[in-house]
Amino acid sequence: MTDSVHNNDVATTGNTDVIVIGAGLSGLVTATELTAAGKRVVLLDQEPAASLGGQAWWSFGGLFLVGSPEQRRLKVRDSAELAFSDWLGSAQFDPGAERGEGPDRFGYRWAQGFVEFAAGDLRPWLHAKGVRWFPLVQWAERGGYPAGGHGNSVPRFHVTWGTGPAVVEPFVAAAHAANKAGLLDLRFRHRVTSLVVTDGRVTGVRAEILADDDAGRGEPSSRAVTGEVELSAQAVVVASGGIGANHDLARARWSADAGSLPGRMLSGVPDSTDGLMLGVAADSGAALVHEDRMWHYPEGIANHSPVWTQHGIRILPGPSSLWLDADGNRLPGPLFPGFDALGALQHVTTRGDDHSWFVLNKTIMEKEFALSGSEQNPDLTGKSVPLLLERVRGRSVPVRTFAEQSDEFLWADTPAELAAKMNALTAATPGSRGSVDGEALAALVAARDAQVATGLGKDPQVVATAAARHFIVDKAIRVSPPRALTDPQDGPLLAVRLSVLTRKTLGGLWCDETGRALTPDGEVLEGLWAVGEAAGFGGGGAHGHRALEGTFLGGCLFTGRTTGRALAASL
Repeated sequence: MTDSVHNNDVATTGNTDVIVIGAGLSGLVTATELTAAGKRVVLLDQEPAASLGGQAWWSFGGLFLVGSPEQRRLKVRDSAELAFSDWLGSAQFDPGAERGEGPDRFGYRWAQGFVEFAAGDLRPWLHAKGVRWFPLVQWAERGGYPAGGHGNSVPRFHVTWGTGPAVVEPFVAAAHAANKAGLLDLRFRHRVTSLVVTDGRVTGVRAEILADDDAGRGEPSSRAVTGEVELSAQAVVVASGGIGANHDLARARWSADAGSLPGRMLSGVPDSTDGLMLGVAADSGAALVHEDRMWHYPEGIANHSPVWTQHGIRILPGPSSLWLDADGNRLPGPLFPGFDALGALQHVTTRGDDHSWFVLNKTIMEKEFALSGSEQNPDLTGKSVPLLLERVRGRSVPVRTFAEQSDEFLWADTPAELAAKMNALTAATPGSRGSVDGEALAALVAARDAQVATGLGKDPQVVATAAARHFIVDKAIRVSPPRALTDPQDGPLLAVRLSVLTRKTLGGLWCDETGRALTPDGEVLEGLWAVGEAAGFGGGGAHGHRALEGTFLGGCLFTGRTTGRALAASL
């Protein structure tokens, strides 16, 4: 695949059916669906060739599947009806969406379609492409609310064997094959700055050609401009992702009802996730909806070996750690680790804090901590059974590395000593806001331990943790046996400072049920389509206000396939 423009002058080229902007997963799926139908496609991306596959390559590879063989082998009873009920309880779409009314009407339709896809074609479609899954299905976003509220009623998070790279690989291979067949022209280092609109229809793009750069995958690359080009096509697809790396934009769009995103945050996505194309599309008449809906995480830790700016990693916790705010108070139920990520985040931001804490011990860390991302899971990413056995034994190398190298992992023999180290890390003056009182922390730990010692207990987190061990996977690899935090065999104690980690945009370009972009009055903006995160993973907001996890990669796959096929049929 080669870039056909190499000079510093403005050039104009045509002779293509579709321009796809963004070579991440949704862009690759869209492009390869189009080329499979015999359409000619130009695929543009502002990054170097090393970053082909975008954010998806860095992901844990988790997919939301419903009624899968993996679930059935674990005796998990699931159905599309139950999954959609969970989705609606989490999404909390605006009134009227189910009747085809209001700004959520298309998001609702995409949600329906996605759940049907997750219960139907998704697994066999990927399986035919060689994708396989780790057999132990994980239980993400447990919710903890009454029936009808947020959360997954059953485990649905299927980790791809090979993680994110294994999800991306079939589509990269298909792209190379389409290029060899003369149907796909992939042009790196092209940053689209405007859309060409002719008589009310999008007919092409204008792009800057960026200087060649040998930056590795995910690393920041040069923005030096060496030329410009104008390309024309019958249709343009925006597949450029969201705004996760643009912290200023995320802060500006964060809902005032949930306080403020802090000044100090980490990024869970590379610098190129800048939201540029959303503004470009809006300038051309496309409508943006639900810009204040985002999916960031409160459990971020700074990467000890960063790739991109402010690179953070998310802790994927089991349910046993105490979750404390900046003052050392427990977060209210059901904001337990692994239950309601957005609820916990909004608790932090409403308080005006920039951090919270997990308090646990060494045994809980070894049993319950996992880390997000393909690079933090060499056993699954590398398909290594020996490394996987080390994880099962509680000897995860990436977790141990953070425990040894990160200054955000604090070890102590007593709660008082731990509190002193917590205050030292945040430079908090004892007794001031944001400081943790040692005596209060000791009392909190003692109260929790007394509940565990009963064998039953009334503490909601203790009860929920015990219930989790009824699921065979949780008991085997995710949830520690119920023991006191101060039990000598499990020490020492550990506190981990958690920071806000930016990640996903849940709103985006407003689109109809096939992915055609809409204007603010709900009319189709002819010639413009959107997929993936740029489309709010379908219709401008298929997740509503909350996500169920495993639905981001799945949303890229679903929107790319659906829109690619619909667009191909329309040409």
